[in-house]
Amino acid sequence: MRRVVCPGSFDPVTNGHLDIISRASRLFDEVVVAVLINKTKTGLFTVDERIEMLQEVTKEYGNVRIDKWHGLLVDFCRQNDIPVIVKGLRAVSDYEYELQMAQMNHRMAGVETMFMSTNPLYSYLSSSLMKEIVKFGGDVSGLIPEVVHARLAERLRES
Repeated sequence: MRRVVCPGSFDPVTNGHLDIISRASRLFDEVVVAVLINKTKTGLFTVDERIEMLQEVTKEYGNVRIDKWHGLLVDFCRQNDIPVIVKGLRAVSDYEYELQMAQMNHRMAGVETMFMSTNPLYSYLSSSLMKEIVKFGGDVSGLIPEVVHARLAERLRES
């Protein structure tokens, strides 16, 4: 079985994330979307809420599984028999950082990294930008899934 991991914080998931997940699901037998547990940061959504939203927006893909991880991604890969990491690249600046990570992951565990260029429709998206726009009442239609938009707007109203 050809298995791959798409890691990230997904706080919240955007259509850019979904584009990479969708494309990976056509190339691999199983795609594990791994939500980072970062104990040094407080996200807008809990890890469990992010997992819930990802499960909702990826349910049409029969070969996508959502999981969470803390620590080194290569350890997660070893524990789950995953030989490849898929990362979306929006810009050259992403590549510089991700290349260094890819080389270290390969050195540490022989895990390969596959880079996918982001669809130009989503190349400027980030979870942080989506939160900022929604916070100030801006329109993010078509940039994040509707179910995520509703939860994001509600969460920002609460805070």
